[in-house]
Amino acid sequence: MGPREFQLVLLRRMADFQPELVEDAVRSLGSSRTEMREANRRWQAMAHSARAPRGARRYAAVLGPAASVRDRAVGDLTCRSHRWPVALWPGLSFEVVTVPGGAVVQEWLVRDAGSAPPHLRTTADLLPWSCVVDDVARAFGPARPLEGTAPSRWRLSFDAPEHPGAPPRSHVADFTWGLLQQVTPADTP
Repeated sequence: MGPREFQLVLLRRMADFQPELVEDAVRSLGSSRTEMREANRRWQAMAHSARAPRGARRYAAVLGPAASVRDRAVGDLTCRSHRWPVALWPGLSFEVVTVPGGAVVQEWLVRDAGSAPPHLRTTADLLPWSCVVDDVARAFGPARPLEGTAPSRWRLSFDAPEHPGAPPRSHVADFTWGLLQQVTPADTP
């Protein structure tokens, strides 16, 4: 398994929200849905194997050495951020955050330093795969985190106008691996 297959693993979870975008991305990788399922099966087997590397070493075994590794303080705790570029989404990296001892506490797509986020003013600007959790939280703060619907999924509640000049309305954004999948009005069942 390598970087191409790892991208297929990321796409597998996104297919629940954006099957057309996933299909296009799978084709752009020169792959098929069958290969995507097989890559996901191999990743899951490795993730649950007692002999597989743990923490960020699991990702390095598949993606190679991290492009950047940096310590950062989160309250009184010093965490380590490991980032790898992801060819499918230029300007984004896959980030794995570990705590002392090496346990993974976060794994998701984030914006690269120096990569400008999209200009977000209304929910009409929130197109699938156009931004990451932090982009939406910064543009429409204060955003409120909600429980995700599955592993690797995040949700944010925020207020934003639907178009220029409209009053703000409460919305929920769904993310898979940190990448925006959909935005719905909060009152939608």
